[in-house]
Amino acid sequence: MSKKVCIGLSGGVDSSVAAYLLKEQGYDVFALFMINWKETTGSLTSECAWEDDVIFAEMTAKKLDIPFHVVDLSAYYRTRVVDYMFSEYEKGRTPNPDVLCNREIKFDVFMQKALELGADFVATGHYCRREVTDINGVPTYRLLEGVDPNKDQSYFLCQLNQYQLSKSLFPIGHLLKPAVREIAREQGLVTAERKDSQGICFVGKVDLPVFLQQKLEPKKGNVILIPADFSARKKLEKNRDNLPKLTSPFPFKPWQGSVIGEHNGAHYYTIGQRKGLNIGGFTEPLFVLAIDVVRNIVYVGEGKEHPGLYRPGLFVSEEEIHWIRPDRALNPGEEACFLVRIRYRQPLEKATMIMEEDGAYILFDQEQRGVTSGQFAAWYDGEELIGSGVIA
Repeated sequence: MSKKVCIGLSGGVDSSVAAYLLKEQGYDVFALFMINWKETTGSLTSECAWEDDVIFAEMTAKKLDIPFHVVDLSAYYRTRVVDYMFSEYEKGRTPNPDVLCNREIKFDVFMQKALELGADFVATGHYCRREVTDINGVPTYRLLEGVDPNKDQSYFLCQLNQYQLSKSLFPIGHLLKPAVREIAREQGLVTAERKDSQGICFVGKVDLPVFLQQKLEPKKGNVILIPADFSARKKLEKNRDNLPKLTSPFPFKPWQGSVIGEHNGAHYYTIGQRKGLNIGGFTEPLFVLAIDVVRNIVYVGEGKEHPGLYRPGLFVSEEEIHWIRPDRALNPGEEACFLVRIRYRQPLEKATMIMEEDGAYILFDQEQRGVTSGQFAAWYDGEELIGSGVIA
């Protein structure tokens, strides 16, 4: 008897081709479409994205002759993803809803629904790969980068655990995006030329301040310009005594700069942001260096090479560290070299992880631009994703 697989059919080309490939491989496939967000507040379109998506998903299921189901997970999505977003922005941190959506919805609530419907595995259209190896007689699941370097989505799955991976399949992880589109054309799938979704997972492209104003009220505050030659930050030797200073955000102070304008709420901004400041008169663009939600101050610097945008390292507290491979976990006092990514599409950077009782201190070989509290740092060994954690 063939294994039963639930494909998370989204209405896009990637999951459509994943469904086709699963059928070709002999699996007993059924499709499950999830509704996660029904509101349009802050959306840059006036329509609910899911209403179009479900039509394309159902047409694809009919074309492939597989059963099609719809499940409404919007209540879970609001409490586990959107409310978390509001809470993090209120604290002056920048969350990654796509990572949360995968951990909390697709590979948790959605996976459970699929298993209840009789699935042995859950498949998605993510560009990543899964391998299983035997370690001391125990099956161990490895999460690998997708073959397409322009589409690799392993970073978004950096919070998955061994159980979730044991139940997951990624049918297109070995393919390049053009090949996926070509398969869709050859099979006459209606999603073949459909554009990829953008913006917040299942919410779409939004005007972020307007979206956040559902919970976070506007509040006037100062924008303070920090000069590029500020001398308060000095080079520190990379040793254990200096770890907290090397891996913490720089503590900008109002008297280090000058007031150049106003904003409507520090919690609407994020580190490295360029657009949305609406302050002119400078030779180079202004970038957000830091935000202080207590004083309601946004600190900015002129030019993308401003030294205030760069940090030698980051810290992940002990309770926020997640090991996809628990057998690779470091103990306090140990250290290891990894390749680290602090945002999607960022090239992997060489770094040393030093584990202490309070958490992981990660020091980069080269200072990194735009390290942002609330985002996820993911560490790799070659093409394998080993673990991740929320940046403090």
